Amino acid sequence: MQIKLQITALQIPLFWEAPALNRKIIDKNLTKLHGTDIALLPEMFTSGFTMNPSTVAESVDGPTIKWMKSWAYILDAAVGGSIVIEKDGTYLNRFLWVTPSGKCSFYDKHHTFKLAGEYKVYQRGNDDGIIIFKGWKICLRICYDLRFPVWSRNTQDYDLLIYVANWPKPRISAWDTLLKARAIENMSYVVGVNRCGEDSKGNDYPGNSAIYDALGDCISGDLSSGIKNISASINYQELKAHRKKLSFLEDRDNFDLY
Repeated sequence: MQIKLQITALQIPLFWEAPALNRKIIDKNLTKLHGTDIALLPEMFTSGFTMNPSTVAESVDGPTIKWMKSWAYILDAAVGGSIVIEKDGTYLNRFLWVTPSGKCSFYDKHHTFKLAGEYKVYQRGNDDGIIIFKGWKICLRICYDLRFPVWSRNTQDYDLLIYVANWPKPRISAWDTLLKARAIENMSYVVGVNRCGEDSKGNDYPGNSAIYDALGDCISGDLSSGIKNISASINYQELKAHRKKLSFLEDRDNFDLY
């Protein structure tokens, strides 16, 4: 396995329901990346958090997935983020994970955001979101999932937990606190990737993207707003050392989630 992984999260604004334009703008950000193993984009990075899925939905072999495969190959890195997928007449908020070889894995958002009516237009997923990349076991989650610790409970011995989000300013304190809590309680690295800027509904997104270690320490610098790349190196041997010294996961509760 690869002992160290370099992770880069793109904290960027998103243009409303404009997939082609968003991909073009993101191109400029990805062109600047060098030496990363994982490049992460926010939730619904081609559209913003829209409740009009029919205007932006793509198939499982649509242009954005092809675009992600191209960038994964160019960067020699995994590329991840969520978009709107249409499948069998239903819509999904799907976290896509594409590797340099072109392999595509996914996780469909389980907790659809009731306050915005997401549950009315998107089908919720029930897959576990666990993938393997370069020997690391990684758990994929989306935005509102962050509020539900049982759904992210580390019963499968994952090493890295990733949330992609459109998390607004009025509740950003919860975002900061819950990301740190998920790292501490699961003895895992945690990455939170949030967009910045304002959407067409007047919602302001400050960003505050961050990477935490298994002790809950932020290893990606101070939390901040605006357009920027958030990056850090994570170390498998350090993770295992923390877990050996502080064997809290041995006392975890098991939950029947299905």
